[in-house]
Amino acid sequence: MEDIEKKPTDVETEESGIDFGAMWQSVKRHKKLYLKVCGVAFVIASVYAFSLPKRYTCKVMLAPELSTTTSRSSLSALASSFGLNLGTARNGSEALFPTLYPDLMNSVDFKTSLFPVMVRRDKDPQPMTYYDYLLKEQKGPWWSAAIGGVMSAVGSLFAGNDTTPKVEKPVDPFRLTKRQTAVAKMINGRVRCDVDKKTLVITIQVTDQDPVVCATMADSVQQRLQTFITDYRTSKARKDLEYNQKLYVEAKHEYDKARQMYATFSDANQDLILQSVRTKQIDLENEMQLKFNTYNAIAAQLQASKAKVQEETPAFTTLQSATVPVTPTSPKKKQIVLVALFLAFLGTTVWVFYKDQLLKPLLGL
Repeated sequence: MEDIEKKPTDVETEESGIDFGAMWQSVKRHKKLYLKVCGVAFVIASVYAFSLPKRYTCKVMLAPELSTTTSRSSLSALASSFGLNLGTARNGSEALFPTLYPDLMNSVDFKTSLFPVMVRRDKDPQPMTYYDYLLKEQKGPWWSAAIGGVMSAVGSLFAGNDTTPKVEKPVDPFRLTKRQTAVAKMINGRVRCDVDKKTLVITIQVTDQDPVVCATMADSVQQRLQTFITDYRTSKARKDLEYNQKLYVEAKHEYDKARQMYATFSDANQDLILQSVRTKQIDLENEMQLKFNTYNAIAAQLQASKAKVQEETPAFTTLQSATVPVTPTSPKKKQIVLVALFLAFLGTTVWVFYKDQLLKPLLGL
């Protein structure tokens, strides 16, 4: 009768070999240990979270204009929805598709182009370059400053008495110095570019310890990206424009020269009726007319080149402009403390169960 009167939970406990009641009692017996460990974890996590410097994030969203001079096939449109470019958007000449913009911003050339950007915090009397700001004005937790002081002291012992100041070399993307490489890596972690493969909306995100610098750099990165893309898209059209301007100047010079020769000859032989003079005058007039036709054709071609440059210049619609952020985005202090408390509770529970020999049923041993 006793076996029949057992509760279902008791049967399940015997079958599984796990005594939940014993576990709960074990946790209750060691509640002081839980309080101590969780209290220490709370203090350590709080100190850690409040020691981390604040970071602000500014986002800029752009929608690039894609040329529609040629009709796109259904296959090309379908490929575009998956972020692929079949090369039919601009007569097959579009090599810098929006999905390649993140790779462009990760290039060394683009990152080093941000070095001379002038930034200024609210407390700064004078602006400084972004390179100097990242190199000298970055805050870190107290332990990083302590470790850095120890390392610099140790390094000075082995460096001797050489106090000659090091001269910073000009920025050469082909061969960066150690400091320049370190700053470029810092920029790589602070400046991001993401492109939605379906809508092709460009999102530029800049993270920094100062909100004003964060917004300033977001706006600067946006402008530099637009300038680079514009220069790339209009490079061939601008070269054609420069060549046509050169031809225009030469054609105008030749036409003015032929017109001046015709006018001078006509004035000098106005009263003469010799056939040779008339023939010479007709030849000069024909030459002037040919020069004028050439000049007129090149002038029309020059105007077409100017229109082509304007046509190839891309337009960007700013969906979200740079704004100085008000609240920091990191560190997430509450999450850090909660995770620390959870890990402390979990670790203490494992230790308590191990001490009371309750881990073997849990592990199936």
